[in-house]
Amino acid sequence: MPDSVYEDYPPTLNPAQKESLVRTVKDWATQNGLMVRPAPTLILKESDPHGVLATNAPVTLFPSPFPRTCFEEAKALQTAYNKLYAAITCNEEWIGKIMEDLIDVDDFISNLWKVHLAVQKEGYAQTLSLGLFRSDYMAHTSSSSPGPQLKQVEFNTISSSFGGLSSLVASLHSELLDSPPGHPIAYPPHPLLSSTTVPENPAVETLSAGLAGAHTAYGPSKSTPSVPTCVLFVVQEGERNIFDQLALSRQLTKVHKIPVFRLLSSEVLDHTSIPNSNPSRPLIYHPPHASEGIAFEVTTVYFRCFYTPADYKTDRDWEARTHLERSAAIKCPTVLNQLTGSKIVQQVLATPTGPDHLTSFLADTDPTTISRLRNTFAPQYDLSLDGQGRELALNPSTATNHVLKPQREGGGNNIYKTAIPDFLRSIPEKEWKRWILMELITPPATAKNVALRSDGEVLGGGVIGELGVYGTILWDQAGGKIHHNEQGGWLMRTKAKDVNEGGVATGFSSLDSVVLF
Repeated sequence: MPDSVYEDYPPTLNPAQKESLVRTVKDWATQNGLMVRPAPTLILKESDPHGVLATNAPVTLFPSPFPRTCFEEAKALQTAYNKLYAAITCNEEWIGKIMEDLIDVDDFISNLWKVHLAVQKEGYAQTLSLGLFRSDYMAHTSSSSPGPQLKQVEFNTISSSFGGLSSLVASLHSELLDSPPGHPIAYPPHPLLSSTTVPENPAVETLSAGLAGAHTAYGPSKSTPSVPTCVLFVVQEGERNIFDQLALSRQLTKVHKIPVFRLLSSEVLDHTSIPNSNPSRPLIYHPPHASEGIAFEVTTVYFRCFYTPADYKTDRDWEARTHLERSAAIKCPTVLNQLTGSKIVQQVLATPTGPDHLTSFLADTDPTTISRLRNTFAPQYDLSLDGQGRELALNPSTATNHVLKPQREGGGNNIYKTAIPDFLRSIPEKEWKRWILMELITPPATAKNVALRSDGEVLGGGVIGELGVYGTILWDQAGGKIHHNEQGGWLMRTKAKDVNEGGVATGFSSLDSVVLF
C-alpha cells in the first residue's frame, strides 16, 4: 500500500460522526458482550461491592491496515509452530538443559521445574497434552527487503487470551463496514474501507473445539463407580477478562454439550480431590453449589491463571498446581509445555550458530516450511559473558534498537531501549542470564486509528499493531503422536506508537481487527 493511504487513514470524522460512532460502538459492545470488568482505578470496590458492573473492552473504532502477505503467512505457519512446541515439550532432557542456568536465578522457573520433577518421580498419570497456543507477530521493514516481513514477537503456551473478544471485534468492524453510505453509523468513504472486508475470525470455534477434542480423547470416567465428566477452567481471583473466557465455555456447553465449571486457583485444594485408592488418579471436582454427593470427573484442566509469579501467593498455590499436574486430567498446558513458552527457548531456536534445533525438532517437516519459520525469527541474544548480547545491551547507541525480556507472560515486564544499560547495572550481574535481548521490530509505516478506552476516553493518533494467530494441538507426550493440529482465529492488538508495552489486560493496547492490503 502506498504511504499516502497510511497517511490519510482512517478517514476524518467530524464531531457529529465521531459522537455517533463512539455511541454505536459502546452500545454494540454492551449488547454483544465485548466487555471487561472495570479496573479498580476506574470503579472503586466501595462503589461496586457485589462486582456487578462491566464496561466495554478497549477497542478501536476502525480496523487497522495490515499486510496481506504477512497475515496469510502467519496463518499458514501456525500448525508448524504448534508441532514445533509439542516436539520441544516431548524432549524433557533438552528443556532441562535450557532451563539449567535459569533455575539458579529465577525462583518462578525453578518452582515450575520442581513441580515437573515431583510428578515425574511419582509417574505421570496422563500422557496426553493439550496446547491452545497463540503466536504473536509484527510486520517488519528493513532496507534489505522490498516488502514487509513477518517477525515473531513471542509464542504463548499458557492462557492465550482474547480469542473470545477478538472474534467480536471482527464482527463489530464488519457490521460497520457493511453499513450503507449515508447510514448514521457508516464509515466516511475511504479507498481501503470500500475495497475490502474484515477476514473471518473463528477463534472461539477453534479454541473451544480444541478443548472439546481433549475432553473426548480422555474417554470415559476412570472412577468406580463412574461419574459424569466435565472441563474445568482454573481462573484468577478478580478476573477482569471474564467475558473472553465465557465465550469459550458457552461454546463448549451450547455446541459441544460439555459441562464446564470455573474454579478459582485459590480453591483448587478445597473443591477437587484425587482418590488415593484409584491408581488412575482421576481428578474429582465437587461443586460447592451442588447437592451433597454430586461430583464430576475432570477430563481437561484449562489454565487461565498460574502463568505469573503473582498467581502463586503461598506454598498452597504451588501445592495446588502440583495436585492438578499429577492427576489424570489432560492439562492445557502441562508444566513442561508452559516452560517451553519461556523467552529463552525462543532465543535458542533463533540463534543462527551452533546446533540446528529447528530442523532437529521438525525432522519430518518440509525444509521450505522450516526455512519460512526461521525467517520469522527476530535477532535475539543471551547476556552471557562472551556473548554479543551483552555488548549490544550495555552500549546506549545499540541498546536503543532492542528490548530486554524476562521469562514472563502477561505484559508489563520488559525493559526498552535506552533504559536497558542502566537497568542491567542496577541488578546483580548473576541475574542477567534471566533476560533475553531482542532486536526491535520496525513496522512498515505509522498508521493511525482511534481507540475507545474502557473508561470512555477516546484517543486518536499514530499506532502500532501486533497480530496473534491461534492454534490448537493435542499430542501424546509419551510417544509424540499428534491427535489433532489446527489453526483458526486471530487477534489484533493496537497501541499508541510511543507506548512500548502491548498487553490489553494490562491497559497498554486496544482490541482491533484488520483490513488487508
